Amino acid sequence: MQIRKTVTGVTLIELLIALVIVSILAAFAYPNYEEFMARAKRNEARAALLRIATNQERFYLNNNTFTADLTQLGFSSSPSTTENGYYVVAVSSATPSNFSATATYQHGGSEADKCLTFTIDGRGQKTSDPDTDCWTRTR
Repeated sequence: MQIRKTVTGVTLIELLIALVIVSILAAFAYPNYEEFMARAKRNEARAALLRIATNQERFYLNNNTFTADLTQLGFSSSPSTTENGYYVVAVSSATPSNFSATATYQHGGSEADKCLTFTIDGRGQKTSDPDTDCWTRTR
């Protein structure tokens, strides 16, 4: 009686096929991940500016003027960084009748080429530089 031993395992060809499949999936997934992270950074800047606008309105109701000091609006410093530190927000000008707040991107890369600054004023006008659709861009 002869005992036959069979060896089971993964061949080199099967390993290479799996590697190719994973590489193709990564090639599609990574750019989508980068765009998702860029949108999250932009949302952080927009949220901070909308918070400034809301607090400016509250401050105006109590003092009949706007302020350039973010500490009076509930921020820890003036200027202040956003939650994850990607943007620096500041009130660039404040008069008794209007204000202008700006969020400026602090890191380089493609995000700086797309949405370097966001601005909102007391009249609710939203602008951005260099692209004009950063406030509404979903991609």
